[in-house]
Amino acid sequence: MTDTTPLSSTEIDAYLSALPHGMGGLNEKMGVTLTEISVERVVATMPVEGNTQPYGLLHGGASIALAETLGSVGSGLHAQTLGKLAVGVDINATHHRAATSGIVTGVATPAHLGRTSATYEIVITDERGKRVCTSRITCALIDPQRIG
Repeated sequence: MTDTTPLSSTEIDAYLSALPHGMGGLNEKMGVTLTEISVERVVATMPVEGNTQPYGLLHGGASIALAETLGSVGSGLHAQTLGKLAVGVDINATHHRAATSGIVTGVATPAHLGRTSATYEIVITDERGKRVCTSRITCALIDPQRIG
């Protein structure tokens, strides 16, 4: 696999099954589905239904959780090339418009891929292609022995 070659659906399944907790319970509860993975681009979808706040709008925290997943996956793939693990240290988000139904899609692309950190920009859009949220995450790249 090169940095720009997306993983196939079989490779995505293998990648997720190699993680200690797969996609993680939160992503499963939120209905997040990864559809494309490479260091250069990570894409996933998430239903609005079940991820809303009391007014029926997509919850801002759900958007941020989706963004963190996408940026962390990209950072993790980059970290693997260096024999390291990626851990989130900062995330922010701007919510541009509401989504009330359907599916949102998040696309993460790298802003910085370094030896000790990786930063991704994540754009979340609704089914009409309208931007719902813009987020940025920075992950520290650490030695695997530091986790434990």
